[in-house]
Amino acid sequence: RLTGQQQEINSLMQRKSAVDEENTRLKNEFGNLNRKFKDKSQELKDTEECARKKEEQNRLVIKNLEEENKGLNICCADLLSDLEKLRKQEAQWKREKSGIDARIKNLETDLAETRQQIKSLHSICSNLSSQVAVEQEELLQKNCDVVRAK
Repeated sequence: RLTGQQQEINSLMQRKSAVDEENTRLKNEFGNLNRKFKDKSQELKDTEECARKKEEQNRLVIKNLEEENKGLNICCADLLSDLEKLRKQEAQWKREKSGIDARIKNLETDLAETRQQIKSLHSICSNLSSQVAVEQEELLQKNCDVVRAK
């Protein structure tokens, strides 16, 4: 009976040794997996932190771009308003210029007519001067005749 028990003890010892080896192997594997898990957890934290920082950066960039866009929209509105004022002013100036051009044309026409009248009056003056000279000559002659007759 002792030999049967001894065999059973040996068998149990072998099983215990096999279980201990398996246990050691599983503990090592668990340790390795646990390290990998910790590494991956840290990597995930780092990635999440990086993503959070990137997201915050993007929010700031978007906010700045929106502010800049708002400023540019105001600037555009001001420029459009200025452009509209300048177009109205241009239209006003064109109307004024058109009126001035018409007035200049009328004045040029009046000037041409006045020059023609002056020319005509010069001609009349010349003729009258000639007639006056003839009349003065005749009057002088008659005066001489009168003086002689006396």
